Amino acid sequence: MTLDEKGKEKKNMEAKRVVVKVGTSTLTHESGRLNLRRVEQLVKVLSDLSNSGKEIVLVSSGAIGVGVGKLGLKQRPTETRDKQAVAAVGQCELMFIYDKLFGEYNHNVAQILLTKYAIDTDFKKQHVINTMETLLKMGIIPIVNENDTCAIDELEGENFGDNDSLSAIVAEIAGADLLIMLTDIDGLYTSNPRNDPDAEKLDIVENITDEIRTMAGGSGSNRGTGGMITKIVAAEYATSLGIDCCIMNGENPKRLYDLFDGKKIGTVFKAKKA
Repeated sequence: MTLDEKGKEKKNMEAKRVVVKVGTSTLTHESGRLNLRRVEQLVKVLSDLSNSGKEIVLVSSGAIGVGVGKLGLKQRPTETRDKQAVAAVGQCELMFIYDKLFGEYNHNVAQILLTKYAIDTDFKKQHVINTMETLLKMGIIPIVNENDTCAIDELEGENFGDNDSLSAIVAEIAGADLLIMLTDIDGLYTSNPRNDPDAEKLDIVENITDEIRTMAGGSGSNRGTGGMITKIVAAEYATSLGIDCCIMNGENPKRLYDLFDGKKIGTVFKAKKA
């Protein structure tokens, strides 16, 4: 292990305020319904990390995906008003599950639904910052999602576009030390590992270059809206603000412990020094 890697190990272990983003593909089965075992594991690990002294903010996708499953729809809707209606049903179910599971470990949660309109001026943004700060000081775990019921895709600038971008903005608002994006792949590879058996995972990325962006080409799963490229964009934003970022597989939430123990998990994007 190099001195630089030791420094990265120490920094990950010492990160106090952490934003964890979990995507729809991680939260749900192919049917669109919640993967309860995985959600329960995630909640248990986040509760334990909170018990250890870390301040946790959860950015959770899944409102539309969970709504699709709850309503028994065969596929994700395409019309804006249908997506908004399904999101309203799914968000209710999602928060009910989170509240119940976190409550079993004696943790209170709070729902924060954001649109770009809520933070498009310094005055509005400061109110969100104040709320986030107060919740964390009270020991409450904020659970953040885009307000899919109100955000209108067709109106430019009205929404974040994906929860990867939202998670980076939340990391800024929360003053986080570390942003972790849980997804359905182990990290950033030199090429698509699903198609190329010779693809190699990158453990650490010092700078996000055009070559890195090219490696990130491709789309996400049929249950989510993002892909690796949206995560790279989010990582670039976060690291530019001095926030470390890690993209890792969310299939086994217990691997979050390995990350904080300094093991080589996922792909770590190093924060730019001020």
